[in-house]
Amino acid sequence: MAKNEGFSAEERAAMKEHAKELKAAAENADQAKLMAEKIAELDEPDRSMAQRLHEIITAAVPTLAPKTYYGMPGWTKDGKMLVFYQPATKFKTRYGTLGFQDVAMLDEGTFWPNAFALTELTPANEKAIVALVKKAASEAG
Repeated sequence: MAKNEGFSAEERAAMKEHAKELKAAAENADQAKLMAEKIAELDEPDRSMAQRLHEIITAAVPTLAPKTYYGMPGWTKDGKMLVFYQPATKFKTRYGTLGFQDVAMLDEGTFWPNAFALTELTPANEKAIVALVKKAASEAG
């Protein structure tokens, strides 16, 4: 049986990012600027993917507000995290993840996806993401 070593370095870094985000929110910091700075810090191809996601998500649903989420790009509706992009480098995975929080209400019966592996933003992927984000935002409450 493997010894439980607690949180990984990446998990600890994410928690530290979240603490900074809480402080920034309390100080009414410019969330769009903070997110742009986090995207700029990413390595390629995560940086380009995050920037393009920001473009297509905010074009699809302009009322969504950019905000970092544990140091990752995210978009909120009515102050609640709706969708976020977890770069592949964040936890050293082979793909980035586009994830939706429970407020997204992407329900399809009793079983549905709420996260998607993303290795490239093709026109078909972008079209699917736009449809998902529009659905998530229209049903989120």
